[in-house]
Amino acid sequence: IFLIFQHLITIMIRLANILLFVATLISVTNGFVAPSPRIRGVVSSRSTQLYNAENDTGTGWDSFREIRTSKNIPSGEEQRKFRRTVYTHDDWRKHRSQDRFIFYLSAIFKSGVYKNLGGEVGVVTAVATFVFLYNMAVGGYTDLEGVQHSALISSAFLPKIGLPLSAFTLTSPSLGLLLVFRTNTSYQRWDEARKNWGMNINHTRDLVRMANTYYDNTGVSPQQREEDLNHVALCTWAFVRAMKRHLSPEKEDESVFRVEMFEKLPEQQAQMIIDAAHRPNRALQDLSYAIDDLPMHFMRKNEIHRAVTIFEDDLGSSERLLTSPVPVFYTRHLARFLAVWLLLLPLALYDAFASSWNHIAMIPAAAVISVFLFGIEELGTQLEEPFTILPMQAFCDKIYNWCMEIVSWLPGDNGRSMRPIKPEHAFFLGAGGASAAAATPSYQQAPPVEKSPAPTLPDVDASLREELDKKIALEAQPAAPVAPAAVGQGLSFAEFCKKGSP
Repeated sequence: IFLIFQHLITIMIRLANILLFVATLISVTNGFVAPSPRIRGVVSSRSTQLYNAENDTGTGWDSFREIRTSKNIPSGEEQRKFRRTVYTHDDWRKHRSQDRFIFYLSAIFKSGVYKNLGGEVGVVTAVATFVFLYNMAVGGYTDLEGVQHSALISSAFLPKIGLPLSAFTLTSPSLGLLLVFRTNTSYQRWDEARKNWGMNINHTRDLVRMANTYYDNTGVSPQQREEDLNHVALCTWAFVRAMKRHLSPEKEDESVFRVEMFEKLPEQQAQMIIDAAHRPNRALQDLSYAIDDLPMHFMRKNEIHRAVTIFEDDLGSSERLLTSPVPVFYTRHLARFLAVWLLLLPLALYDAFASSWNHIAMIPAAAVISVFLFGIEELGTQLEEPFTILPMQAFCDKIYNWCMEIVSWLPGDNGRSMRPIKPEHAFFLGAGGASAAAATPSYQQAPPVEKSPAPTLPDVDASLREELDKKIALEAQPAAPVAPAAVGQGLSFAEFCKKGSP
């Protein structure tokens, strides 16, 4: 026994020296791609100032990026904030770098995934070490000089232990199917959550763009227009921010959420959202009120409300993902299957590594195999609940920036004057008591253009010719004032035109 421990101490000293050398080589590496120089030192993306070229807040990283340069990623729940990546072209270039394998392997000991597996891998390694020492004690061993020694414990009741490798070969396909289904299902959940937020991003921009375009400036001051559209943009942002809080842990986001609400929204509106039992629903209701209050035709309002309906669908889909995990009996069976399979694996690897010194190579082999198989199951577990690894704060900040920028644009501010409203289109504006020219803002009115002579009509039926002549004459004549009672009195389009209205 003394000789066995002496040899083990010698081996441990040599292994410690090797590990120290390896640690020295990789001490300056990092498990994550470092931020590109272009975005180093910029302000946190939690800042929601309007994006402009002089104050580039960048889009490559969200609010956690300042701590990405840390050398070690924490284990447990604290590491999930490090997963909220938002890539730029520079990041993609590094992601597909030819030396990525060397970089990732050198940073393997700093991986947060592997840190989470310390307990499981340690148990498997301990089992492998026990099998190694037990079989040396009961079956004999070879010392470092190559001298064969007899068993230290000789008993018919204490035989060498092992299992046939064929048992694991037969069961490995079943284990592989379980792991594949687990990871695929978890990735699909992450992908659906990301698509929900992608739909939010797309339709927030679409909603604000339509509100800005369809806004009827008739009788409305520029200040009122700006206030109305800013309110729509803020209500749009308030929904996605309330949805982010709804899908995030309370201890992580509640205080920040309250601060942002009071910073950007009127105090009463912010308090109503905070006090609501279902905050995203309250924010959506405020957005519906803001849209309904805009001066535009009801058909255009209905078109804008379609985006609000999509927001509700995205919210419902996200709530389903948050409250309904992969069936727990499946997850538990996989965990038990994998744990038993790996705990018994050292017994099957013992004979497979007979060529190594006292079968010692099976210990690192069992540890490495357990790391990778437990790692696959860990990936599925981490992806199963996707919202705390999605950069939702970055999404909300960018939605705010884009919405506020869109409502700041005005028709004709690109140097191209807007055409006046056609007479037959004035019926759909709902602007009673104003002419088509009056219903067109000054910045939309184009300079007068000489009318070209009416085209020569081919020989057609007399009734059709008369109808075409009336239409050409109607387009050529100046817009007449809208009768105050012409709009909203149940008139058809034909009756509207016959009354001489624009």
